[in-house]
Amino acid sequence: MERPRVSVLMGGPSAEHAISLKSGQGVAAALTHRGWPVDSVVIPQDVTVEEASRYARLALEPHGPDVVFIALHGPFGEDGTIQHLCEELHLAYTGSDPKASRLGLDTVASRKRFEHAGLSVPRWRLVDPSAWSEIAAGITGLGFPVVVKPTHQGSSIGVSLAANHGQLHEAVAQAARYDSRILLEAFIQGRELTVGIVGEEALPVIEIRPSQPFFDYTAKYTPGQTTYLVPAPLDEATSRHVQQAGLRAHAALGCRHFSRVDLILNGRGEPVVLEVNTIPGLTTTSLLPKAACCVGVSYDDLCERLVFMAVESGKPVEPVPS
Repeated sequence: MERPRVSVLMGGPSAEHAISLKSGQGVAAALTHRGWPVDSVVIPQDVTVEEASRYARLALEPHGPDVVFIALHGPFGEDGTIQHLCEELHLAYTGSDPKASRLGLDTVASRKRFEHAGLSVPRWRLVDPSAWSEIAAGITGLGFPVVVKPTHQGSSIGVSLAANHGQLHEAVAQAARYDSRILLEAFIQGRELTVGIVGEEALPVIEIRPSQPFFDYTAKYTPGQTTYLVPAPLDEATSRHVQQAGLRAHAALGCRHFSRVDLILNGRGEPVVLEVNTIPGLTTTSLLPKAACCVGVSYDDLCERLVFMAVESGKPVEPVPS
C-alpha cells in the first residue's frame, strides 16, 4: 500500500525559528527512514505572518500533500494560523485545531481555562509594560520574586525572574520586546516537571533540574545547564497525580494528538499548571520523545504515530444512513 505524502513545515516567522528547524529536520529524517515520501518546507523567518501564510499556501496548494506535519513553534505555528490554512485547503495535519492552538499560545486565555477546570495555577496579573502604576499594583499583590513573561511566546523566550525592583525594570523591558501586554506571575518554589501527552495517554513524568535558580531560555538551551531526570524520581501516587493534572490541562484547552504540559510540584505536593505546549520540541533529544522512549516508543515510532493520528482525524465524516 502506498504511503501518504507528508509535508513537514518548519522554521517560520517567530523567535523560535531555529528550534523549529531542528524539530522539522528530525521529523523529516524519521519519516523518511520509515519509508514515508516527505517534502520539507522551510517557512522564512524575516517575513510577516501574512507573507508566511502566502508562502505556506504556495508550498501546499498546487500539489497538496496527504498530510501536513506541523513542526512550527511559536506564533504562526502554534497560534492557529497555519492550522486554519490547512483546514481551508482541506489538508489533514498533526496537532491541535485552530481554537486549541490559539488557547495554548495565549497564556492568559489558557490560565482561565485551567482555573475553570479546577486546576491550580500560579497567582498572576496581566499588565501593560508601559504602565508602571499597573505593574506596581501587580507586584503589591504578588510580591517578590516574580516571574515576568510575554503572553504569546514559547520556549521561555522573553521570560525572566525578578527578585527586586531593580531587576523588575529589566525583566519588563525584556518581555515587552515580544508583547504589548505582559504577565506578572507569583514564583512557585518547587520541583519543575513536565508531562507529555500522546493520544489520550500521559507519558512518564520528567523532572527538570536547572543549575541556576530559574529555568529560563539560557538554562533550557545551553548544554550542561540543566539535568533532565527521565522518568522523574516520584512515588507512584504522585506521578499519577501529576499525569492526571497534565491530562486535564490538555483536555481543558481541547488539544488533540499530542502536547506537553509544564508544571511545578509545590511544597504541599500539589501540581501547579504553568502552560500547555501544543507543539513541543520534536528533536531526538527533546523532552516529549525522551518520555515516549521510556514506554518503548522510539523517536521514529512517535513521528509516525502522529502522522497516523492526523490521517485518522482528517478522514471525511461518513454520512449517517437515513
